Amino acid sequence: MPLLGMGTFRLQGAELVSQCVEAALAHGYRSFDTAAVYGNEAAIGQALGALLPLHGLARSDVFLTTKLGPQDQGKAEAEAACLRSLEQLACGYLDLYLIHWPGTQGKPQGDKGNREQRWESWRVLERMHHAGHLRAIGVSNYTLGHLQELLAHCRVPPAVLQVEFHPELPQRELWDFCQQHGIHLQAYASLGCGQLLGRAEVGRVAERQGRTPAQVLLRWALHQGVGVIPKSVSPTRLAENAQLWGWDLSPEDMAELGAMDCSRHYCWDPSGVT
Repeated sequence: MPLLGMGTFRLQGAELVSQCVEAALAHGYRSFDTAAVYGNEAAIGQALGALLPLHGLARSDVFLTTKLGPQDQGKAEAEAACLRSLEQLACGYLDLYLIHWPGTQGKPQGDKGNREQRWESWRVLERMHHAGHLRAIGVSNYTLGHLQELLAHCRVPPAVLQVEFHPELPQRELWDFCQQHGIHLQAYASLGCGQLLGRAEVGRVAERQGRTPAQVLLRWALHQGVGVIPKSVSPTRLAENAQLWGWDLSPEDMAELGAMDCSRHYCWDPSGVT
């Protein structure tokens, strides 16, 4: 699984999707992250099908991730949703399939049925994994408690946990737990939904390194072995976001960024989901 991937949240329209995928492939991206709820699986599948041969690439050269939507939690719904994503993406198999959220759409966060529904979904993912449809399976937005619950009962442990992760939300306890149990942590919202780009601490590190604030924030995660999936519709930004190798942050840089920790979520906080 490449440490750098292209995120596709809110990327809509076949023409724009194709332009972004084309730019990403040209700049060396070999991993693409989508989800059923993004509503762009078909466009991404069409773009990859058309563009991979033009770049001399095959399906096996890219790592494709999608996710089970909260509205599809549960046995029958989960299997149908997974098969639908496979059909939409026209990819033959998925490199990684994640449960997108620990709760079920329509249920209150404190409803104990959330636990049963996500467990039923995981059993479906295990079967689809054994059948060869899913090369790896994992979860997104799970808390430490959700992970501990899953590991206590699963036959196939999650390969990946995808969560919001940036200097203001480093989730140290969760990161340590993943390290101990061989679960790869992948970050989304690495830029704090854009809010961290103007932070003075990030700016000072960027100036010392001669890099952009976005590059600093992405490198901060990579420095810790955490994967990143930045999204941009700008070819220039896609190129900049890929320039993360051959340099690293200093201990001084990491300390300054580490002092930003305030446990702030810019996206969804799953801590209230039973």
